[in-house]
Amino acid sequence: MTVRERQFAIIAGSGFRDFGVEAEGRLVDTPFGAPSGPIRTLVYADHSVFLLPRHGDDLLIPPHRINYRANMQALKMLGVEAVIGLNTVGVINASLHPGQIAIPDQLLDYTWGREHSIYEGVEHIDHIDFTQPLTETLRQDLLKIADDAGVDIHDGGIYATTQGPRLETAAEVDRLERDGADFIGMTAMPEAALARELDLDYACLSLIVNYAAGRGAKPIHDDLEAATMMAKMQAMKVLRLFFEVMEE
Repeated sequence: MTVRERQFAIIAGSGFRDFGVEAEGRLVDTPFGAPSGPIRTLVYADHSVFLLPRHGDDLLIPPHRINYRANMQALKMLGVEAVIGLNTVGVINASLHPGQIAIPDQLLDYTWGREHSIYEGVEHIDHIDFTQPLTETLRQDLLKIADDAGVDIHDGGIYATTQGPRLETAAEVDRLERDGADFIGMTAMPEAALARELDLDYACLSLIVNYAAGRGAKPIHDDLEAATMMAKMQAMKVLRLFFEVMEE
């Protein structure tokens, strides 16, 4: 099945206030409540893609308060089959730098208190196989487009999901590095696990916007805006080419 034959959705993170979409979008009611905001439609050439703002239209929903179950269920109810999650991350891996983008292939979950499963109050439970938490075929499709476009992208790596909304201490980053993490973000989990439970393909397109605490020569927020803009431009290029060019 080609990209054009599947219904995709993009979940936009804090680095994306908007995609230039003015439409009001649709509100979807789910058994888990309302999603973060209206679900709008993007059009790339002749391909329609749903867009959901993870933190709400005003970016006011912190990562630990996002209704991840409602977000993923709403997309499933609209017929979505594959999801690209956009998120911003800090980088631990010394070979990488802010302004790049990455497509991780593994996850570590340090979150707590979030609703991690759709199997609550239902008649059965599915213990999903989460050995490979991110859909490899979707990752490879995104990587191919990025490589063909000459985008500065990193293939693979371990994304550590922390609770937020605060950033980490230098000691916490030391621990995450010992655990093998390459990037630190706050939203890939439980998003990826819920996607797996709902039988949705899922991959992260991660914008590296700063060095993790204790890793850079400057304070974390120095040059943050410039790095975010650089990574955002590359991510938008990948998405545009993915939906306009990718056929198989």
